Amino acid sequence: MTLHWLMLAAAILTSLGGQVLLKSGAVAEGGFVSQLFRPQTILGLGLYGGAALLYIVALRKIPMSVALPCTAASYVVAVLVGHFAFGEALGAQKIAAIALISAGVVVLATA
Repeated sequence: MTLHWLMLAAAILTSLGGQVLLKSGAVAEGGFVSQLFRPQTILGLGLYGGAALLYIVALRKIPMSVALPCTAASYVVAVLVGHFAFGEALGAQKIAAIALISAGVVVLATA
């Protein structure tokens, strides 16, 4: 695996971490303004910035037509994190969607 693929994987994981932190900040008490200044929200936004930087490095060698769809792998993990960490529903339709997204990511990554 080349450095650029590792950077893409790191960007995906960092972005996912940002998503989890943003959700964590969103479910606490208070309004939107207080949500913006929660440590989870600030750290989540910081992770998004870091993910963008890692993604830029990945794009130096990986075609965008492959790299961007690979980021959909985070959707799969986000559904599972939403279910197990935040109690969100996980029905047959979501499981089917996860299977389709996963298959698409594999096909594109190997293209």
